[in-house]
Amino acid sequence: MKKLVSSTEAAQILGISLQGIHYRIKKGQLESKKQDGKTFVYVDSSKVKSNTSKTATEPLESLNNLALKSKDEQIELLKKTIKFVKKQHNKEIDRLEKNQDKIFNVFQSEVDLLKSAFHEMKNIYQIEHDPKNKSQKESEEKTEIKREETVVASESIPEVPEIQFMNIKEFFILMKNYDKTDIQIKNIILDKVKSADKRFIYKKETKEVLIYKSDFLDLL
Repeated sequence: MKKLVSSTEAAQILGISLQGIHYRIKKGQLESKKQDGKTFVYVDSSKVKSNTSKTATEPLESLNNLALKSKDEQIELLKKTIKFVKKQHNKEIDRLEKNQDKIFNVFQSEVDLLKSAFHEMKNIYQIEHDPKNKSQKESEEKTEIKREETVVASESIPEVPEIQFMNIKEFFILMKNYDKTDIQIKNIILDKVKSADKRFIYKKETKEVLIYKSDFLDLL
């Protein structure tokens, strides 16, 4: 038994294109009928049921397949993302560890330099304030003054100011009174040595730093 359906439905039932339907009608291979300006085609009713059932189930199966495929793609993408993030994380940890080692080595080198400078300043300070050296120096100064007085008796010879040094500890205390941090003080010493500031003398032979006493107001 044949059933009358639209040309579009006939194309779906027979599994061919709409052009194929019109071609078969033209060739007389399909029986057709015109109604209200539209073309209708007679098809086998058994095919109508079979294809209708197939047409109804095909979209659902297609959606399920698409959902499964999309799920697999998402899982694969997540796996790749996790692998990439883990790799980047490990790289960042390695980079930070290497930078930490470099910073520590540089800081340790600078600390050693400051320790050496501190001990040198301490030795200089002790020599300057040794009672024996001080008495000898005072005696020499008195002798020199008397000699000068015999040459110019009417003039008083001004006392030549003694060049004094301060040690690293005293310099740190002075700078802390100016609200400087340890890092800032350390950088001041290194910068002034590099810029050949006359108040900061670096002895290459012994790797020691000598600091002349000053108020250092220009460093504020």
